[in-house]
Order: sequence, then C-alpha cells, then structure tokens
Amino acid sequence: MAHLNVDISKLTGEESANGRTTIFAPQASLETRATPTESRPVFRAPEKQLTLFALRLAILEKSATSIGTLGFIWATVVLLGGFAVTLDRTDFWFVTVILVIGGTRIFGRSHELEWQHQATWSLTDAPRSGTVFRKVKTLFCKPGPGSGSQEISLGRKVSKKQRFEERMVTTRTWTSSEVPVLPVLQWIFLSKNISKFLYLLQLASAAACVVLSMLKLVNRNFGEIEKGNTDKRNRNQALIIFYSLALADAVLFLIEKAYCEWEFRVEKLLEKVNNECELGNSGLISTTRFFYDSYSKCLNCIFDGLKMDMVSFAIELIESDSLDEQLIGVRILKKFSENPKFSKDTLQKIGVKLPVIARMLEMLNWKHEEEQEIRKSAAEILANLAERKQNILRIAEIPGALESISSLLHASRATKGTSYEILEKGIVFDNGNYSTMSFNNLGLEILRKLVRDHDICGKIGNTRGLLTKIIDFLHTEEQLLRQPNVETLQIATVEGSLQLLQRLANTSSTAGKQLRKDISEIVFTVTYIRDILKYGEMHPNLQLLGIRILSSLATDEEATERIAATGGVLKVMFCIFFNDNVPRNPSNVREAAGEALATLSLQSMNTCHRILKLQHNKELVKALNDPLLRVNAARILRNLCCYSGNDRFQQLRGLTDALPTILKAIMIEDSKVQEVMIGAAASIFMIMESQETTRLFQKANISKFDLVQAVTSILIKYRYPSIQVPGIRRYTVELAVWLMKGDPENARCFRGLGMSGELESILDTISELESFHIFSGTVGLYRHNIEMQQLIETAMALLLQKDI
Repeated sequence: MAHLNVDISKLTGEESANGRTTIFAPQASLETRATPTESRPVFRAPEKQLTLFALRLAILEKSATSIGTLGFIWATVVLLGGFAVTLDRTDFWFVTVILVIGGTRIFGRSHELEWQHQATWSLTDAPRSGTVFRKVKTLFCKPGPGSGSQEISLGRKVSKKQRFEERMVTTRTWTSSEVPVLPVLQWIFLSKNISKFLYLLQLASAAACVVLSMLKLVNRNFGEIEKGNTDKRNRNQALIIFYSLALADAVLFLIEKAYCEWEFRVEKLLEKVNNECELGNSGLISTTRFFYDSYSKCLNCIFDGLKMDMVSFAIELIESDSLDEQLIGVRILKKFSENPKFSKDTLQKIGVKLPVIARMLEMLNWKHEEEQEIRKSAAEILANLAERKQNILRIAEIPGALESISSLLHASRATKGTSYEILEKGIVFDNGNYSTMSFNNLGLEILRKLVRDHDICGKIGNTRGLLTKIIDFLHTEEQLLRQPNVETLQIATVEGSLQLLQRLANTSSTAGKQLRKDISEIVFTVTYIRDILKYGEMHPNLQLLGIRILSSLATDEEATERIAATGGVLKVMFCIFFNDNVPRNPSNVREAAGEALATLSLQSMNTCHRILKLQHNKELVKALNDPLLRVNAARILRNLCCYSGNDRFQQLRGLTDALPTILKAIMIEDSKVQEVMIGAAASIFMIMESQETTRLFQKANISKFDLVQAVTSILIKYRYPSIQVPGIRRYTVELAVWLMKGDPENARCFRGLGMSGELESILDTISELESFHIFSGTVGLYRHNIEMQQLIETAMALLLQKDI
C-alpha cells in the first residue's frame, strides 16, 4: 500500500507565497476542529425592565379593578338593594354618581388598553409618555408646520391627510389607528384619539370619586336614624364601607397612573430601555409597542407578560399583514442581529424557525417603494443569518430561496444597446426614486455566504438567469476603473460579483465542473474580466479576483481555449506578471497572474503558440531569479517546452539560457521551488543539443555527476508521495531518464548510487496523486500523458541495458 509522507496538519494543500492554496496540489476536505473561543460576557436583556414594570402595573390594575368591582356589587346589592328607600337624598345621589362614574372608569379602563394598543399600529402616532396637559393639547390642538408627526416608516415626511389618503389607496383593509369611528369630525374620532379620550375620562372619573368619597367620609352626614328603626341601623356602616371601597379603587388607580407617569416621564424608562437595546431614534416606537403588548398579556394572565422578549415580539410582528408592524419587526431583528451583545441569541432564535426565514425571503420580492426599508432590513438579517453554516443549509431548504435572493440583483446602469450589454426579462433598472445598488451588494453578500456549501453552488448554477445577473455586474467602463475617487458602492458591487464568481468557479467535484462550464459559456465573462485586468491598475484587488477566476476556469479544457482565444487576455496577464510596479501586499497580483498563465498553458498547444508569439522568452528567463515569480515562471517554461510541438524549436531557443539558473536551484533549493525547477530542467533538456548542454553545465559550474547525485538524494528523501510536492518524484525520474539517455556514464553513476533500489521502492509506492498536473479539491485534473509506472519502467530498462 502506498503511503503519504506528509504531516496531517498540512493536509490543506500547497500554499503560494501569500498563503493562498493553489490548484497545483490537492486540497483535502477534512474539517478542522473548531478551536475553543472565549466565553462571551452575559448581558441582561434590557426589555426585562419593561416586562417587570408591566407586571407591577398589572398588579395595581387588577387590584383596583377588583376593589372597584366589589364596591359596585356592594352598592347595587347592599345599598341600592337594601337601603334604597332609607338613604338620605345626598347619599343616594352621591352613590349613584359614584357608581356611574366608577362604571365609566371601569369601562374605560377595560377598553382603553385595547384602543391604545390599536393606536400603536401606526409608527407615526405611537403613544409617548408625558403630562396630562400634553395629551389634552395634542387632542385639541392642530400640530404646527414644524411639530407634525414624522413619517418614519416610509423615510419621508408627509401630512396626516396625505397618509390617510394613501392608506385608502394602497391597502384593502383599514389600519386600526386610522379608523374614523363616526362619519363626522373624522379627525377627532380616530381610534388613536379615542384612546387619549378614554385616558382623560378615567383620570377625571377617578378624581371625582376621590372628592365625593372624601367629602362623605370626612363629614359622615348620612342622616339621622330614628330610635327603634331597625331598617337603618346598619346603613351608616354600609355607606362607610362603600365610600372606602370607592376611595381605595380611585386612589389605587391614581397611584398606578402616577407610577406610570413617573417611570415614563421622570425615569424615562422607555428611552432607557431603547438606548440599552441600541434601537436608535425610531426604536422608541418599537419599545412602546412592546411594553403595551407585555402589559396586555399581564392583564390576561398575570405572568404571561414576563415570558415576552424583544426577539419573539419582533418575529410575531413580521408575520402581520400591517406594513407598520412588519417594519417594527424587521427593524428590531436587524438591530439585534448586528449588535454583538444580542446577535448570537437573536440569530439562533431566527435560525430554528423556518417560517420566519421563509417570511424574510418573501420580503425580498417586495419592490414597492413603501416597502423598500422592510426589504433592505430583511436582506441584512438574512446576510447576518448566513454567517453560520447550519443556517445556510436551512435557508437553502426553503423552496424558491435562491429565486428570492436573485430578485435583489438588478442592473444598475441604463441600457445603451452596446454589444456587451446583457439584458434579461425581469431586470429592473435604477430610477430616481428607488436605488438598487445597495440591494445588489446585499444580494451578492448573501450569495457569497451561501456558496460555502458546495451543494448550494450547484443550485445557483441551476437557478435560471442567476449566473447571467452575477456576471453582468462585472461590466465596468475604463473611466470608472481609472477614476481615483470612484463611488465606493459601484466598486463594491464589482468586487462582490468577482468574489462570488471566484467561489463558484473554485467549486470542486462534479458541481464545480459544471459551474465552470456554464460560466465560461457565457460569452461576456472573459471579456469583462479582461477589461478589469487591463484598466484596473488602481484596483489591484479587482485584478487579483479576476485572475483567480480565470485560473479556476482554466481547469476546464474548453474554457482554456475560450480564454486564450479572447484577444488581449494573455498579453495583459503577462504585463501584470512582469510589472515590477504592482504592489505586493496584501495579496500579490503578479503571483496569481503567473499561476493563471501556467494553468492556461498546461497541455494546450494553441495557448503555448499564442504565448510564444508574444515573445516573452527573455522576461521568463529573468523571472526565474525573482523569488516571487520563479515558481510560476518555471511552470510556464516547462509547459512551453512540453506542449508547443516539435515544429517550434526555433521559438523556444531563447529559453535554454535559463538552464544555469535552473540547475543551481535544483542543487540548493528544496520543496516547491526544487520541484518546479526539476520539472523545468527535464523539459528544457529535450529541446537542447548535447554541445549546448555541456556549455551551459560549465556556465553553471555544475557537473553532470553532481546532478546525478542530487537526483538520487531527492528520490531517497521522497520515498513516499508528498501532498506539498506531488510531482517531484515524477519530474526527478524524468530527469534521470534524460541523463541516462544522453550519457551512458550517467547510468553507471546511478547504478553505483543504488538508483535501481530507489526505483523499485517508488514502484511499490505509486499513488494516484502523482498522475495529475492540477487538482480541484481532492479531484485530480489534467492527467499526465505518461503513467508513472511506465516512466519508472523506462528508467529501470535504461539501467539494465547498461549492464548488458
């Protein structure tokens, strides 16, 4: 059985100088064990303050309601039922008035919350804490030009009348806060104003109950009781009990309202919680609505409100049919998913609820101007949700998910009818009122996170029109790329599209092969990337992404021919490869260009012919001395010598000057540099004559015996295949074969050094790893023309032939 001589910790494949894995070595798909992370500090949920406050208010409210109900029953059963004819006239009317206003207060108290709750459906008129005077003022005074309500949900200021009329047109149902209860005086009898009226009515009735009850309890002028009249002997006690109950009910209610006003007005509880939740200025509306919902649940069942939290509250709202409630919900989820304090719990709660994810995906298809903020917030939430792989799989499980994400992508330039324009039915172009650039970036960001799963990469390729949209964003004008202060969003869109396309093109397995085929078959792909390479010298990051895309596409033979046949692609990549003015950090564009050229020239005679026509032989030889370029320069040189054909010897003559540099590198270097130099030497010897070879050995001050010893020591060192240098044993055997063919003396030297035993050892450890030039993940691509076993048998035959 073959063994791999490699450290398990390095199974991720070959790394280039900038640390990026390349296609010239396999990249194992072993999952690395997650390193333990530091535990996050535990943050107390700020909304707990509101739920606790709602519980306390509910206790006061229920206590006051219970006492009021008891007083009502006492009055109706005991006083008016038992002592109705014996009551003093003033007591009769006091009791009657207290019952009437008390009943009014109880009615108002039981319905005020409902009306108040309905009033908060509109983002423009959510109740705010304040004094009674402010409530009276807002009820009867018309707002001035600068103090009117601000339309937050639509992102623009409109008058109440305009918003009222828009609601009539844009919705098929009434918004509760805008219902005109009576056909006359509609602006007064809106439900939001009725809630204020009920609030004032309760305060007035409670104050009246306190005054009337105190008058009677202080004066106790209940009338005289005649001696011997047993019908009136308990009347005074009954009246005292009634007035005490009425007083207690009213006082508890006023205490409740005072406590509420203190927390809202003085302590600013809503503002405090809103700031701790970091919901921003518009978040106060959401916080207020949350409080009323929690208070309402506490009134129904005393502890139900404590079970509420802001995330669950927001999830309930986005399921609503109300535009305002949906906006409140997505705003909360967006803020919490971006906040480091709450993002983990928030995304976890959203991720386990597929209906919620499906709802947000549905929102991505909403294209009305009024729904713009909801749509954008939903996209941002999904982008945060896709950070975790388990959420990626859940998003992909939902039918139509990719189609919904695709709806975020729109062409952002006007149609000019040029030959490079890709137009597809359903693409919406920018207009003055609806900017799509931010949506484009969000859509690309979500897709970039989703393609971390290879199965989703395949689904993207199968989604109708999606690849075309992604590639369409690569189109950039020369003026755009060469402007020093270009608009950030425009470049971000191009960069996002390149990043996504790179990940798709770099997909391994069968899905990746099909994706590369689909991408290369779109006729504008290579043209758009060529323009980025040609004019993007001010944006090396864009050039780097474009080159890597071409390098990945070049693993497909048909794509290689399309790329090389596109005018100027090879020329511009060589310009980048040889350009010393290109910045090296953070990622090296020149190294990527060299890798792409090496891949394009691999087993492609047409590409090699096109490269030779560019006449860059001298530059290639010079690049072998540059530590940054020498690996890929050696690969290109080997490909030109191997695959240009027998009729191109004259054009290859200039490459022979590289032999001294190559021989020195074989003797002193190791690992990857040594591998590519051995491969270059084995190929360059095939186009050289013996006299020229001798001269260049002398120039390098290296004898053939020295090279024979180096070859043997390399085979001894690499007794087993290596993932880091998968081709080193093959190239070394190729070099040994040439040395033995060129000079019988070399064969005797090999025999003396034990070459026969090393070849037999290699024969027993041959791996499929050594049969391919490049790799897509762990899948080998571009099989060598000569099998490893056949190559070793040839070398062994040469050794044996010399013995005869």
